[in-house]
Amino acid sequence: MAGGLAFPLRRLGLPERLLAVLLLVLIVEFAANSFLFDRMNSFELRRDDAERIAQTLVLATRTLDRAEPDKRKAVAKALSTDGFGIEWVSPGERQRGSLGLANLRAQVIAIQPELALADLELHLEQLPGRGNIGGSVRLTDASVVRFHTHANAASKLRVGRIVSMLLPTLLLIALAWVLLRATLRPLRDLICATRHLGSGPPRPVPERGPDELRSLIRALNEMQERIHQSLLDRTQTMLAIGHDLKTPLARMRLRLDESVLEPEVREGISHDIDEMRMLLESLQAYVDSDGRNIPAERIDIAVMAETLVDAAADHGADATYHGISNLEMRVRPVAIRRALSNLIENALHYGGNARVQVRSGEGVAEIVVEDDGPGIPQERMADVLQPFVRLDTARSRDTAGMGLGLPIVRKAVGMENGTLDLLNRPEGGLRATIRLPLPAN
Repeated sequence: MAGGLAFPLRRLGLPERLLAVLLLVLIVEFAANSFLFDRMNSFELRRDDAERIAQTLVLATRTLDRAEPDKRKAVAKALSTDGFGIEWVSPGERQRGSLGLANLRAQVIAIQPELALADLELHLEQLPGRGNIGGSVRLTDASVVRFHTHANAASKLRVGRIVSMLLPTLLLIALAWVLLRATLRPLRDLICATRHLGSGPPRPVPERGPDELRSLIRALNEMQERIHQSLLDRTQTMLAIGHDLKTPLARMRLRLDESVLEPEVREGISHDIDEMRMLLESLQAYVDSDGRNIPAERIDIAVMAETLVDAAADHGADATYHGISNLEMRVRPVAIRRALSNLIENALHYGGNARVQVRSGEGVAEIVVEDDGPGIPQERMADVLQPFVRLDTARSRDTAGMGLGLPIVRKAVGMENGTLDLLNRPEGGLRATIRLPLPAN
């Protein structure tokens, strides 16, 4: 039975839930006020308090009836005490309280019956002030005597009144909080899913919450599938193109080796074939899975960087390494090696030299690659991280590459929850900094 009731509640939309909250608040307020009114109607004072009110009222009405009209305000003030305030007003200023005390009125009239002829009215004061019980009686000339007094027993009614006023508000706040928590829980899952959109297999979000949110989650799940399928199709297409183009390139290499050509022509054709092969490898490296499915391994990233620098120096490049001699961490070695290699090759190609440093501190490993080249225009810093972007001001069209070097670096570093920062050095050249989080000890 409980499960049957919970199901339609879960399927309520936002407007229906808000309406249900307001309806429940109204029901609680009605029940609280009904309970309070019932208590007030049956409320009675102790005998001595009731006699004090009855006798004081009889004395006040008799005295004010005999006093001259222009002196009645002064007489009422003189009759007032700290525990019983009296005020004389004209006939049209009588105001009856909304929270009447019927049993208390009958109790007071039973003690002093003449107060019934004076149209005695008793009520619970709504706001704290001169007393918690108030009322009024009529004089023979229809003018009114208002009074206020304190009664210890009425304090409970006062508390009940305050509770009846605050309870619906508190209930509304509590229900709104519960409703928002229940509504935002699937929304938080939805936000988390959008952060991973397009970065790996789709992560379907459970359809929970109001109908409006369920429709949104369903649309997002369908969009995840479409995007994932689109990325798979693109990757497979690009990989197939790269694979198919390698075959004619290999045949061209064989025919070049068997042909009789002048050395300059042979060298030029060989250079073009090597460049085409490198372009295909870069394209495949970018559209491939980047080794996401390859588990991380514990490697010495400082040794890896120094080895790449030594290899470049052995080929006659101006490459130097300085920094710590070892730094072990868990990363995907193929992707990180490709990233470091790209940065070093870029520095050598566009800056003429490469200075590599590896350092660690404050839970972060930093790999810095600097050169003395022209750097990158500040307004184009974001552009160079986009795939297939080449800066014509720094790279002529006969420069090797497809504009994929830095995007490949950024993707490889991003898989390790790291960052890539590019900065033009004040003295000239570019500084590329890779920051990778170190495991906590």
